[in-house]
Amino acid sequence: MGSFSLWHWLVVLLIVVLIFGTKRLKNVGHDIGEAVKGFRKGMRDEDKPQARLPDESRKDATGAGSESAERKDEQPR
Repeated sequence: MGSFSLWHWLVVLLIVVLIFGTKRLKNVGHDIGEAVKGFRKGMRDEDKPQARLPDESRKDATGAGSESAERKDEQPR
């Protein structure tokens, strides 16, 4: 009474195929598969440590290199 038998599920599957068609169901399956692959790749990449920049590049990224550029723009008074 609480669960459906195999025949019930086959009838539901037949109705879904008749409504949507096999081509659309194939496309949906492909899209879901690609989404799962992308999710797994994202989870794998998240576990890897981030690449570190060399010390010189880090100074430029933090703004230490931009001070000299600002000084060049200033005009003497």
